[in-house]
Amino acid sequence: MTPRRRRGTGGRGGRPQLNEAARLTQQLLDAGFTKKDVGDIIGRDPSLVSQFFTKGKGASYVEGLRQAVQEFQVGEATTVDQLKAIARPNVQRRTTRSGKKARVRTKDVVATPGQSTFARAAKQHIASGASRLRPVVEGTAAAPGGRIAFTVRAKKGAFLIDSGRRKDSPGIRRGVVQRRDGTEERAYGNSAGPGMGEAGFDAAEWKTRVDAAGGDVSAAVRGWMVETGRLAPDASLTHLEVRGWTPQD
Repeated sequence: MTPRRRRGTGGRGGRPQLNEAARLTQQLLDAGFTKKDVGDIIGRDPSLVSQFFTKGKGASYVEGLRQAVQEFQVGEATTVDQLKAIARPNVQRRTTRSGKKARVRTKDVVATPGQSTFARAAKQHIASGASRLRPVVEGTAAAPGGRIAFTVRAKKGAFLIDSGRRKDSPGIRRGVVQRRDGTEERAYGNSAGPGMGEAGFDAAEWKTRVDAAGGDVSAAVRGWMVETGRLAPDASLTHLEVRGWTPQD
């Protein structure tokens, strides 16, 4: 007996029609990200991302994904960490039958209410002191055990240590992104590998550095990079991103 052909659930050619979460995710996949990356961006396991396509899930992540896609398309956020910081505040937690927010496993976040965990500054804002970065450092330093990480962008020739060398970021995952305009992004403090120690830098220590720089976070970061032999003394930063969190047990 010839098997009956299943009818499609919509879309052209009988292909299932994607829901909004799957459609937005597909845009990120088409841009070169993986389902693991998308899961990291929204703070969930990649298996859930797959269910956006197979089971129609993901409604509570639509707004976060939409914001991430929009920022990526205009070039304001191009890395997983940048998209994560944009998407997660816009993720709507699902609720239980009683109306309470469902409990989910999340990664480290700054626990202080009202404090930003992420801020970026471009060249023009850096030149004026990058005031939007300071609350991230101060808010994270106020949280017990607060940790921070940052991503710097400068002319490729301004970095004095070859990309990927442990000397540049010992004990820290070495994230390096080459840009078409001749600049390079390097991440410090993102994550630690096995046996490499704790991820991130002590936020309290960095607050002291920032205070010593008159509240200028970019000056503090640039000073640290010059002092430690990572950046040429006459170099300037074109972009700077600061992230903060408190480790969860």
